[in-house]
Amino acid sequence: MPERRPRKDAVRNRTAVLAAADALFDRCASPDEVTMADVAAAAGVGKGTLFRAFGDRTGLIRALYQARLEPIRKAVEAGPPPLGPGAPPLERIPALLDAVLCFKLDNRGLALALEESGGMSPYRAEHYETWHGLVRDLLDQVPGQSDSEFTAHALLAAVRADLVEHLAGQERVPRETLRAYLAGFTASVLRPRPPQR
Repeated sequence: MPERRPRKDAVRNRTAVLAAADALFDRCASPDEVTMADVAAAAGVGKGTLFRAFGDRTGLIRALYQARLEPIRKAVEAGPPPLGPGAPPLERIPALLDAVLCFKLDNRGLALALEESGGMSPYRAEHYETWHGLVRDLLDQVPGQSDSEFTAHALLAAVRADLVEHLAGQERVPRETLRAYLAGFTASVLRPRPPQR
C-alpha cells in the first residue's frame, strides 16, 4: 500500500504554525510567555489542529528547533571543511562548537525553551545525543584524549542555552567576545597533554 502523503492544507497549516511560533519566540522576553493558544491564534488555526500536528508545546518547540537547525545539520553531514566531513578533528570540533554557539545566539528564546521544556534532562534530548556522539567520535581521533565521553559533555556544556542566555542576555557579552572565549576554551581542552608518570 503506498504511503499516504499529507494533505495540502495540513502542510500549509504546519508551515503557518512554524512561522507563527518562530515569530513569537523571536519577540518574547521569556520563552514561557509563548502559549499554544498564542501560536494557534497567530497562525490562524484551531488549537486542535496544533495539538494534532505536534502533540504538545514541547513537540512544537522541538519541531521548530529542528527546522531551524537543519542547515547546520546538513553542513555537518555533507558540507565543506572545517564543519563538514574531511576536516581534521582539531579543526572540526572548534568549528562545530562555534556553529552551535552562533545558532543558540541567533535562537536564544527557542533554544532556552527547548532545554527547559518537558521536565526532562536536556542531556537526554535527541539533538543533544547527536551532537555529543559526533564530538565524542571526533575526540576519539585526537591523540592523547582518553576521556572523550566526558570531554564531549564538558565542551557542549559551554554552549548550553541557559549559559548562552546568561552571558549574552544578562551579562551583555558581545557575540564576537563569546566566540573568542569559546575558541580559547576549546583550544585549551584539545591541547595535547603530557604523558602521565
